[in-house]
Amino acid sequence: MQTVCAISTAYGTGGIAVIRVSGEDAITIVDSLFAGRKSLMEQPAGTVVFGRIQRGKEVLDEVLCSVFRAPYSFTGDDTVEIACHGSLYIQQEILRWLIDAGCRAAEPGEFTRRAFLNGKMDLTQAEAVADLIASQSKAEKDLALSQLRGSVSNELSALRERLLHFTSLVELELDFADHEELEFADRSELTQLSDEIEQKLQSLLSSFRTGNAIRHGIPVAIVGAPNVGKSTLLNALLGEQRAIVSDIQGTTRDTIEDTLVIDGILFRLIDTAGLRDTNDTLENMGIERSRKAAENAQIIIAVGEAGRELPSWNFTTSATVLNVLNKSDLCPGFKDKKNIVISAKKGEIEPLRQELVRVAKQTIQTSAVMLSNARHYEAISRAHEAILRVQQGLQEGLSGELLSLDLQDCLAALGEVTGQITNQEVLSNIFSKFCIGK
Repeated sequence: MQTVCAISTAYGTGGIAVIRVSGEDAITIVDSLFAGRKSLMEQPAGTVVFGRIQRGKEVLDEVLCSVFRAPYSFTGDDTVEIACHGSLYIQQEILRWLIDAGCRAAEPGEFTRRAFLNGKMDLTQAEAVADLIASQSKAEKDLALSQLRGSVSNELSALRERLLHFTSLVELELDFADHEELEFADRSELTQLSDEIEQKLQSLLSSFRTGNAIRHGIPVAIVGAPNVGKSTLLNALLGEQRAIVSDIQGTTRDTIEDTLVIDGILFRLIDTAGLRDTNDTLENMGIERSRKAAENAQIIIAVGEAGRELPSWNFTTSATVLNVLNKSDLCPGFKDKKNIVISAKKGEIEPLRQELVRVAKQTIQTSAVMLSNARHYEAISRAHEAILRVQQGLQEGLSGELLSLDLQDCLAALGEVTGQITNQEVLSNIFSKFCIGK
């Protein structure tokens, strides 16, 4: 592969910047621009060397060069990482000099793509690299790190290996079709295995809602009648004036969304239009959106007023409902053991924040195998459908030839997740979303 280079640190001026060079001629090319006590070609793997980047008598910068030799590098190829001063001019000049010396500018995600192609990681781990870089909360970071360490790929690879063994036995039976009495794949064992695989795939599919919430924020809908302080509560949680607050009923006519991190957990807060009966067409449209937001949320904050009975909205959802009585500042000494009492106007919302974290932590278990990627969910859904067909075929006593087709479909779908079976279009789409330099 041609040697490529890119700036791996964030764009801009800083104390230092790191330029990564990887490929067959990485060490040779960087060495042609490096002046130190020893040539980089003489340095053992895993060493850091001080020197200068220079051409002829022109010295560009003093740098540290980290030398990694194949296959013991991130990409699996020879790699040099140049730590230079963070001047934009210096960064761009080093890149220009490297390209003049024979490098090519790396494409988005090309280093990680090479790591995948060189077998340093599978596709789920490669995608986890991008998720780790983009993580906005501790929970999201923990989930991405778990996937980078192989939680999903190890689970699927183990299932695929066992299924592949039985598929091979079924295929072997087909080679001896003239001998109908021969049965290499024990149907009772295959039934037991298909049942086990079906349960594990269903468990993974069920985990996607939580995994997706960790990645994009746990959806929290703030609902209630008009003028109970929903928008004030949103502003208090965010610590800024995100929503317009007014005593006029129907001010909020559409959902307003923003994100908030509490105790390392990302929440996606959704302020909704007040729920009431009205003849206003536009307001009714907002109320309908409010109900849909509640149906899609994982947590619902049902807001009422201190000293008044909290209405029952009868939400058709499995979300956890937190009943909140706002405006406690208007009822001095008010207490309620059943509901959460707050004053959004005065910013006295700590009991609600604590309850949000408690409920979120009940559903977030980043140590477990969990899906958070829509591509994985789609492929595993197809694998699940295929194994259901295998189960049905076993119950109906279908021939090995027909069972083999469904087994192959399941294997192919699982292989797409980890990258054992893929195509260039899928790879290009995945890695094009990476940042340059990673």
